[in-house]
Amino acid sequence: MQSSKVRSRLKAQLTKFTAELSAGLSKPLRAFVGEMLFGIQASQDVKLSQIARSLDEGIPLIKTEDRLSRNLKAEHLSERLVGMGARRVEQNTVLCLDLSDVRKEYAKKMEYLDEVWDGSEGEVQQGYWLLSVTAAEVEASEITPLGQKLFSARAKDFVSENAEILESVDRVRAHTHRRGIWAMDRGGDRKKLLEPLLERAERFVIRSTGLRSVIDRQGRKLAIHALGGRCRLRYQARVVKIEDGQEKVLELRYGAEPIRLPGREDRLLLVVVAGWGQEPMLLLTNLAGARDSQSLWWIVRIYLTRWKIEETFRFVKQSYQVEDIRVLRYQRLKNLVVLVTAAAYFAATFLGQKLKLKILCEKLLIISRRFFGIPPFRFYALADGIRTALIGSRPSSEAESPPNLQLDLLLAWESYKI
Repeated sequence: MQSSKVRSRLKAQLTKFTAELSAGLSKPLRAFVGEMLFGIQASQDVKLSQIARSLDEGIPLIKTEDRLSRNLKAEHLSERLVGMGARRVEQNTVLCLDLSDVRKEYAKKMEYLDEVWDGSEGEVQQGYWLLSVTAAEVEASEITPLGQKLFSARAKDFVSENAEILESVDRVRAHTHRRGIWAMDRGGDRKKLLEPLLERAERFVIRSTGLRSVIDRQGRKLAIHALGGRCRLRYQARVVKIEDGQEKVLELRYGAEPIRLPGREDRLLLVVVAGWGQEPMLLLTNLAGARDSQSLWWIVRIYLTRWKIEETFRFVKQSYQVEDIRVLRYQRLKNLVVLVTAAAYFAATFLGQKLKLKILCEKLLIISRRFFGIPPFRFYALADGIRTALIGSRPSSEAESPPNLQLDLLLAWESYKI
């Protein structure tokens, strides 16, 4: 397939994807969404100046920037993205909820700048919080970004971090109808999250900090880390962990103890895993019927799927330079993150849904010019291939999408037949 045909096919699919994403919006906003998705992919950047430059409209660059900025303040763009991949969520799909940050340490005038904790640097910086939900199967390599939301504790509509997390849970469950299993890192075991999750009948596997109190099988109240220290680790497993590009074989031991939360009758399970790090991993779950080695190991694998999904967060941040975001107003910041997530979904998920599009993916991987092979997380190379294919061209309009390229893509934004 020649590069011009790859470009034509890619632009046609991007046009189709844009039409699904912007269904119901006004014609100017539909055009805006298409321009933004094209510009983000073609420039691999979130700066409006770079996006505008990639559109190559033949008018003063500032005019294009002003139009993009004006449309970026539109309300309700985020509501259209939340259900994007919900129909791909099966009964036991892992729903990884992750709270990270966007550092803006040198910013001065961005609206509602917050203080965020940068875990990689171990320090407090200026920036915004980023709440992401991504779906993945335990047995497969595909991932599906379900949404990202930027928020600030200083914004007028902010209630609490717990409220933001539960709002994201409710937004996803409205489309998945309680399908999927939530996987959360340490901090997700706080009472104000655990009890609402139980009341919503959501299934979960959450890594505990070890600080909260639980009721053991004898009815005694004790700290969860103390119970973890007494747990009999009767089962064994071997896993391979990649660290700094090197394979490291880990010998794990694991076991479980039935527990309850103080004041509640819900049956929960504490799964303890030794050998992953210096301290045992403590997993709190309401998949309490699991007691044999195979079912307990399945719970462990649900949580370990987070490591696969977390690479997606790095992919979105690095491939589209999210931390270089420079718009000043809060609503525009939130909408830009939504559009970046949509661009990531197009690269990571949409293009791989049908056989013909998978072939297109392989062509894009080839033209990404990765001379040393495709990396394990191939979406980095795929994003580069999309950029290479689109560079030097202009976005297509809906009218330009040839009818013979209709591939019966069944994405829908507002409702799904699950």
